[in-house]
Amino acid sequence: MHAAMSPVHLAFETLRGAALHPLLPALARLRITVFREWPYLYEGDAAYEQRYIRAYAEAPGAAVVVCHAGDEVVGAATCEPMTQGHAPVRAAFEAAGLDPREHCYFGESVLLPEHRGRGAGVRFFTEREAHARALNLRYAAFCAVSRDPADPRRPADYTPLDGFWRKRGYTPRPDLTVTFTWRELGDGAETPHTLAFWLKDLRA
Repeated sequence: MHAAMSPVHLAFETLRGAALHPLLPALARLRITVFREWPYLYEGDAAYEQRYIRAYAEAPGAAVVVCHAGDEVVGAATCEPMTQGHAPVRAAFEAAGLDPREHCYFGESVLLPEHRGRGAGVRFFTEREAHARALNLRYAAFCAVSRDPADPRRPADYTPLDGFWRKRGYTPRPDLTVTFTWRELGDGAETPHTLAFWLKDLRA
């Protein structure tokens, strides 16, 4: 009999600025791979994805928490002051009477399936919240796509992350939404998608 192999150790680092540049291709591939899954069903483009991640490298307050398994980039989570990020996000908060200058926007958290369930999601939130506090931002905010639970494309074994997010201290704000467009798998054109926000007071 062969002894069971131990899982590869996961290492984390929070990177900013030029330190992100060598990882742009790997981070782009990671986003494309993970966001193909339900609920995003995103048909990614490598060139666009590298430009997207490069924007985090060029924003002075932004950071990316990168997860490595050996030499491989297997996960990443982004954050930046909301004032430096997507204009539709700022507009949604301003329309709701919330001040973007007080918020850190968590853009995405992606991890390859074989490394899930080992604490990376918790670590991603911990590191990004620490970054937000270092920037003296009071609130953390992220958004998740809203899907019909009866959508036939939803995998039978899919488990929503709502419980995990609540355990991290986040509160859903279904009244606070933003619309982004992307091309779904098999589609020829981009379509609009509604994403609803979750918020946390980092000083509570």
